[in-house]
Amino acid sequence: MHQTLNLSEGLYQQLEATARSGGFDSIEEFIQKLIEVWQARVEELRRRQEQVRRIDALHEQFAAKYGTMNDSVELIRADRER
Repeated sequence: MHQTLNLSEGLYQQLEATARSGGFDSIEEFIQKLIEVWQARVEELRRRQEQVRRIDALHEQFAAKYGTMNDSVELIRADRER
């Protein structure tokens, strides 16, 4: 099934030039690759957001179990000065 998409002449020329310089045989091939890359980035972002959510949950669990820990910067500085 084919669809017709109306693009401005400038956008079409930009797509065509970018596809050609990227070694693609057609604009369609180039757009398909753009979509694949975009989807991979979206999935990676989702994965990273889930990891951050899990880290935050662990942080909350540790804080509830052990309390809030003090910043150790001053202790490390004092240790270095010895």
